[in-house]
Amino acid sequence: MPILDIVTIPNPILKQVSLPVEKIDYKIKNLIANMRETMLSSSHCVGIAAVQVGVLLRIVLVDISLNPKPHHNNGFLIMINPKITYSSGKLKSREGCLSVPDFTGNVVRKNKIEVEYLDIEGKKQLLKTHGFESITIQHEIDHLDGFIFLDKVSSLKTDVFKRI
Repeated sequence: MPILDIVTIPNPILKQVSLPVEKIDYKIKNLIANMRETMLSSSHCVGIAAVQVGVLLRIVLVDISLNPKPHHNNGFLIMINPKITYSSGKLKSREGCLSVPDFTGNVVRKNKIEVEYLDIEGKKQLLKTHGFESITIQHEIDHLDGFIFLDKVSSLKTDVFKRI
C-alpha cells in the first residue's frame, strides 16, 4: 500500500466540504487501506480524514490506541459518512494535525459524543464515546466540513504554539 501525500495549509481543499460516499466499492476500500498506511507512517498520528490526502469524501479513520498515553478507546475505527447525533460536556485539549505540521493549539470540544456512521461493509453503526477519542473524532469530522483546529481556537495569540 502506498503512503499518500498529506495536504497541508494553506491548500484551499482543506476549506471545502467533503461529499458523502454513495457506494463502498473496491476504490473506497483501497483508499481506506492507503489512508491507514499513511496514518501508521506518521508518528503519533491517531486520525486522518480523506480530505487530508486530497480526496473530498466523508471518510475518517481513528485509532487512539496508537497514542502512547492510555485512553479508553474502541480501537481502529473506519467511519464513512459520520454524523454526530449527540454531544455534551466540554473538554479543553492540545491538538495537533498532519495538515498543520508546524503548530499545535488549545481547543475546547464536547467531552461526550454519539456518532452514526457506516462501517467498511456499509453497515450502520452508532458509537458512544468520550474523552480523547471523542475529541479525535470531532477533529476529523471537522476536516470533512472544511475546518481545521486553528478555526476552533479561542485566540491565535494565546492558544497556538509552534511545534518544537
